[in-house]
Amino acid sequence: MSRTDAAAPAAPALDPSTEKMTAACQRMARTVELRPSTAIGTATTSVRVTHGMTCEVADGDWALTLDMPDRWGGNDRGPNPGVFGRAALGSCLAMAYRRWAAENSLPIHSLEVTVEADYDARGELGLADVTPAYTEVRYIVAVESDASETEVRRVFDLAETRCPYLVVWRDPMPMRRELQVRKP
Repeated sequence: MSRTDAAAPAAPALDPSTEKMTAACQRMARTVELRPSTAIGTATTSVRVTHGMTCEVADGDWALTLDMPDRWGGNDRGPNPGVFGRAALGSCLAMAYRRWAAENSLPIHSLEVTVEADYDARGELGLADVTPAYTEVRYIVAVESDASETEVRRVFDLAETRCPYLVVWRDPMPMRRELQVRKP
């Protein structure tokens, strides 16, 4: 063993999910480099109201139920849209951190993202001239790693530049409604 070997920290063994994730992301990047048109698409999610405020959501092979709690006039058959919105942000961040940590050989032993969103329900209820949107959103990232805080911060900053739902939440984007009124 040489001096440099003794000074270098032992790299943790990669678990199979890390290897699978890294290989898949690299394969996808190569595909897009060779055929940039494969990166362009439209994601479609359908939402159908079934009873009161209960919504059945379909996206490909996935089916989800969203609803409002009884106290809001819903049927309490599933989480409300806010749960899914916060989950989209938190899970997208967690996946981006994990993906770019693997890509940069940054060891992660545990990772948790907590999303906190402040609101004033008066806006949604039409009781005051306040926004129905969140007034502030915070995400708290708890990570356990053998790497230095500087290195973790560098990789996590990189991951955030490539996290779609962080950008969706943070930056305005064009939106438009198409209304189709049909007779029964």
